[in-house]
Amino acid sequence: MTPETILTLGQRALELTILVSAPMLLTGLAVGVLVSLFQAATQINEMTLTFVPKLLAIAAVLLLTGQWMLGLLIDFTQTLFKEIPNLIG
Repeated sequence: MTPETILTLGQRALELTILVSAPMLLTGLAVGVLVSLFQAATQINEMTLTFVPKLLAIAAVLLLTGQWMLGLLIDFTQTLFKEIPNLIG
Protein backbone atom coordinates (compact mmCIF):
# COMPACT_ATOMS: atom_id res chain seq x y z
CA MET A 1 0.00 0.00 0.00
CA THR A 2 1.53 3.27 -1.11
CA PRO A 3 1.41 6.59 0.74
CA GLU A 4 -0.69 8.03 -2.09
CA THR A 5 -3.31 5.35 -1.55
CA ILE A 6 -3.45 6.06 2.15
CA LEU A 7 -3.79 9.80 1.51
CA THR A 8 -6.54 9.20 -1.04
CA LEU A 9 -8.48 6.99 1.37
CA GLY A 10 -8.05 9.53 4.15
CA GLN A 11 -9.21 12.35 1.91
CA ARG A 12 -12.29 10.41 0.81
CA ALA A 13 -13.10 9.57 4.45
CA LEU A 14 -12.78 13.23 5.49
CA GLU A 15 -14.96 14.37 2.59
CA LEU A 16 -17.59 11.81 3.56
CA THR A 17 -17.45 12.92 7.18
CA ILE A 18 -18.01 16.54 6.18
CA LEU A 19 -20.80 15.59 3.81
CA VAL A 20 -22.61 13.49 6.41
CA SER A 21 -22.24 15.93 9.30
CA ALA A 22 -22.95 19.15 7.40
CA PRO A 23 -26.78 19.02 7.39
CA MET A 24 -27.03 18.58 11.15
CA LEU A 25 -24.29 21.09 11.97
CA LEU A 26 -25.70 23.76 9.67
CA THR A 27 -29.19 23.21 11.05
CA GLY A 28 -27.91 23.57 14.61
CA LEU A 29 -26.09 26.75 13.61
CA ALA A 30 -29.11 28.28 11.90
CA VAL A 31 -31.50 27.44 14.73
CA GLY A 32 -29.00 28.69 17.30
CA VAL A 33 -28.67 32.04 15.53
CA LEU A 34 -32.45 32.41 15.21
CA VAL A 35 -33.03 31.55 18.87
CA SER A 36 -30.26 33.95 19.92
CA LEU A 37 -31.85 36.75 17.91
CA PHE A 38 -35.21 35.97 19.51
CA GLN A 39 -33.66 35.97 22.97
CA ALA A 40 -31.90 39.25 22.30
CA ALA A 41 -35.10 40.85 21.04
CA THR A 42 -37.25 39.63 23.94
CA GLN A 43 -34.57 39.56 26.66
CA ILE A 44 -35.60 36.06 27.68
CA ASN A 45 -32.55 34.17 28.94
CA GLU A 46 -33.79 30.62 29.36
CA MET A 47 -31.37 27.75 28.70
CA THR A 48 -34.08 25.34 27.58
CA LEU A 49 -35.14 27.86 24.95
CA THR A 50 -31.82 27.30 23.16
CA PHE A 51 -31.54 23.55 23.71
CA VAL A 52 -35.01 22.24 22.82
CA PRO A 53 -35.41 23.92 19.40
CA LYS A 54 -31.93 22.79 18.35
CA LEU A 55 -32.67 19.25 19.47
CA LEU A 56 -35.98 19.15 17.59
CA ALA A 57 -34.53 20.69 14.43
CA ILE A 58 -31.56 18.34 14.35
CA ALA A 59 -33.85 15.35 14.95
CA ALA A 60 -36.05 16.50 12.03
CA VAL A 61 -33.04 16.89 9.76
CA LEU A 62 -31.79 13.47 10.80
CA LEU A 63 -35.17 11.96 9.92
CA LEU A 64 -35.20 13.74 6.55
CA THR A 65 -31.61 13.08 5.51
CA GLY A 66 -30.82 9.93 7.48
CA GLN A 67 -31.48 7.56 4.60
CA TRP A 68 -29.22 9.59 2.30
CA MET A 69 -26.45 9.72 4.91
CA LEU A 70 -26.69 5.99 5.58
CA GLY A 71 -26.56 5.31 1.83
CA LEU A 72 -23.34 7.32 1.52
CA LEU A 73 -21.76 5.48 4.43
CA ILE A 74 -22.81 2.07 3.11
CA ASP A 75 -21.48 2.86 -0.39
CA PHE A 76 -18.16 4.02 1.04
CA THR A 77 -17.84 0.94 3.24
CA GLN A 78 -18.74 -1.45 0.42
CA THR A 79 -16.23 0.24 -1.89
CA LEU A 80 -13.59 0.00 0.79
CA PHE A 81 -14.25 -3.71 1.33
CA LYS A 82 -14.13 -4.37 -2.44
CA GLU A 83 -10.77 -2.58 -2.69
CA ILE A 84 -9.10 -4.58 0.11
CA PRO A 85 -7.44 -7.09 -2.26
CA ASN A 86 -6.08 -4.23 -4.40
CA LEU A 87 -4.86 -2.35 -1.34
CA ILE A 88 -3.00 -5.33 0.11
CA GLY A 89 -1.36 -6.63 -3.02
